[in-house]
Amino acid sequence: MNTAALQRHVLIPGGAGYVGTALTRELLDAGYRVTAFDALLYGHGFAVQQFLNHPRYRFVRGDIRDESAIAAVLDGVDHVVLLAGLVGDPICKKYPDLARQTNLEASMRLFDMAMGRNIDRFVFASTCSNYGLRETDDLATEESELNPVSLYAETKVAFEKHILNNANRADFSATVLRFATAYGFSQRMRFDLTVSEFIRELAMGNELLVYDEHTWRPYCHVVDISRAIRTVLEADETDVRAEVFNVGSPDENYTKKMIVEIALASGVSGTVRYNEGGVDPRNYRVSVEKFRKRFNFSNSRNVRDEAPLLVGAVTSGLFDDVALRRNHYGNYSIDIG
Repeated sequence: MNTAALQRHVLIPGGAGYVGTALTRELLDAGYRVTAFDALLYGHGFAVQQFLNHPRYRFVRGDIRDESAIAAVLDGVDHVVLLAGLVGDPICKKYPDLARQTNLEASMRLFDMAMGRNIDRFVFASTCSNYGLRETDDLATEESELNPVSLYAETKVAFEKHILNNANRADFSATVLRFATAYGFSQRMRFDLTVSEFIRELAMGNELLVYDEHTWRPYCHVVDISRAIRTVLEADETDVRAEVFNVGSPDENYTKKMIVEIALASGVSGTVRYNEGGVDPRNYRVSVEKFRKRFNFSNSRNVRDEAPLLVGAVTSGLFDDVALRRNHYGNYSIDIG
């Protein structure tokens, strides 16, 4: 347990989600107090049940758009890690007004409300999707041009600008982390993300249709995403204030076809059909050297090792209810207005 973290209190809006539950475990194990604030948009309250008996954990159900609810949970916290929002291109396209209200307007209000409350760190979970469609093969750095090609990325870019434009007047240290596409086991498991979706379909013996198999994405395990966030919380302020970091692994930029090949090498039995002209035009690889060098950070997990674990879980019947409970396992539709 990290003695420096004892009694440090972290508020995680979005704390019941795919990354949020992994981060909760990381922080509790390190000695932090955690308040998870979540609207449970997908009816996924089951994801936090494992933490309810922990003496340093509190769950508050609430909507980030509710100013009074936000004011209440901000009291007495040392750090804010903002994960809340509509995550992913499809869900934002389906609910565009809610996406703008949550991912941008409410996030900006939360950032502004955090001032004057003795908060030390504010960490925003942004996305490498902000790089969008790149015309060159070079790795995108934090200085590369942003080219959002979806409403989801547009809201992330806009909120990043709000943070960076106001970082100098804020009385806390604000950091933007652009995360690679997440994968790995979580208490709120998702099967609408590339790695888990591809592997599950093939492990079930199904035919997998893959569009634009040569497009690139960076990937990062939820455990390493959580470790990166904790790294920022514990870093010297001069290393993280008003900074932007890509977070992923230098060895985890893959095309979709590479992910398929990793799955096939793990003993799956399904078949693959490739097609062109998918609705997702993103194509980018990223450099994570800035974060890796500044904090001597190395990833602990990789897709090649994770793939057989997921295949084993699927073939053992641990996720037989995915088709029946799609919203528990993906961001498809929401339960509130």
